[in-house]
Amino acid sequence: MNWFLLNSGQCDAAFNMALDEALLENAARLGAPVLRFYGWTEPAATFGYFQKYAEVAAATKLRPLIRRPTGGGIVPHDADWTYSFAVPPGHEWHSLKAEESYRRIHDWLRQTFAELKIETELAPCCQKSLPGQCFIGHEKFDLLWRGKKIAGAAQRRNKLGLLIQGSVQPPPISLARKNFDQAMRAVAVKNFSVAWTDFAPDARLLEHSTKLVQEKYSQAGYHQKR
Repeated sequence: MNWFLLNSGQCDAAFNMALDEALLENAARLGAPVLRFYGWTEPAATFGYFQKYAEVAAATKLRPLIRRPTGGGIVPHDADWTYSFAVPPGHEWHSLKAEESYRRIHDWLRQTFAELKIETELAPCCQKSLPGQCFIGHEKFDLLWRGKKIAGAAQRRNKLGLLIQGSVQPPPISLARKNFDQAMRAVAVKNFSVAWTDFAPDARLLEHSTKLVQEKYSQAGYHQKR
């Protein structure tokens, strides 16, 4: 199976969310899953599409606050490693139930850390967290290191495809981001029989992303709409 690999480097918060949404909306045209690695030009926090802005603003001091196209809670982007995974309609991942795709993406990460000789586990059940806070407590199938959540994700699945946005809060040990990214790709080759193709957004995808930035993700009214 041929999958696309996109390494965006550091981008501003509005563009990060816009490009992820554009990847979902162009998934059928692209015709293959896209794994995107990216970072942040400044500290920020994203929050789930259905969360209330006032509650988010009171719960974190990080700014800017950006509403994600996916669900979930507040995710701090001050030291995390961020990725997204966009899948076209008709692909096996798209047909999975939400719980199973959540389990599968975190088992992929578990095996990624195993490649790096770091033992992690999937949470068997829930541990109570503060309301709306993604990395305080944990949910079933979150990724744990020594009992602490280090990876979570949020999803959006519709007729256009499946978008998973994930955040890894790396354990406090010596580990380079590039080694994690390489291991994640290697696990996909071994477990999913993937052949990676480097991907660069074409003009149509960039135009779509820019439009989303201008009309949605740079607009305070969008983030504060509920």
